[in-house]
Amino acid sequence: MLRPRLRIPLRPRLDLPTQASSVLMPLAAQRTRSHHTVPSLEQFNRQNGIPGFLSPQALAIAWDAYQTHVLQRLNALTAESDFETKDLQKIVLATSREPRYASIFNYASMAHNNHFFFKNLVGSEETIHIPKQLESDLCLSFGSIETLKLELIKTASAMFGPGFVWLVKTEAPGAPNLFKVLPTYLAGSPYPGAHWRRQDVDANTDIGSSTPEGLAAGKRFLEDSAYGAGNASAAVNSRHKFAPGGTDLTPVLCLNTWEHVWLFDYQFGVGSKGGKYEYAMNWWKKIDWDKVSQLAYASPKAKMLG
Repeated sequence: MLRPRLRIPLRPRLDLPTQASSVLMPLAAQRTRSHHTVPSLEQFNRQNGIPGFLSPQALAIAWDAYQTHVLQRLNALTAESDFETKDLQKIVLATSREPRYASIFNYASMAHNNHFFFKNLVGSEETIHIPKQLESDLCLSFGSIETLKLELIKTASAMFGPGFVWLVKTEAPGAPNLFKVLPTYLAGSPYPGAHWRRQDVDANTDIGSSTPEGLAAGKRFLEDSAYGAGNASAAVNSRHKFAPGGTDLTPVLCLNTWEHVWLFDYQFGVGSKGGKYEYAMNWWKKIDWDKVSQLAYASPKAKMLG
């Protein structure tokens, strides 16, 4: 009797030690130079997690393991290409218009967004109060800080699918310090230059607005720009144009709503906390408003995030 010779390929597990994981990785991935590495985020004590927000296990999954996985994939995809040594934000902007770069865009944007989420968090029991100028501008934009809080939390709770909820500062003439809330789905980017893939609707429930006029405008843009030529170098070095209808803005804060971040503690953990809503409520208490303020009022060059 013949037995089927079915081989299940080994895949690296996120919880394996580094040496064991490297043994199971494909040889091509092992040869990839790691130009993009996981930032240290020194405000966190791995043994404590993020007190009042994420347990040590949840932090290890959502930051250490997941960020490592995403950047390993990005390094493999960009090896020996023009994107290999570019910072994440530049890769996101340069690849957002090219369907053939969709995978690179997704991994670069996800790594960037996840870093943006964690870097603006307090890693201790300390509470950072909102600086006066930022508080004044936020109240002007939303009516009150409580209104802003509820809009961010309820937007995150209502998202039917993973993504990010952003607080962005608009750059409209005559109103330079107004803020808005912007949701993006999956690895969608908040940057105006990447709005071809912003994904500000949930593809599971909304067909979007791909009208013939909109598609024609997008086609004309691609034909008129360096991105339509398929030249990665030109894409990276070209000025970042807006997608049709784009608005100049600066992201200053975001909330990660991907399930791998909150399910461990707020759904499956000991005591099973109250789901994504409680996760978002606890996130609000851990915001480092000093860092948010620095981003909001920084020079354009200082806003670039690697």
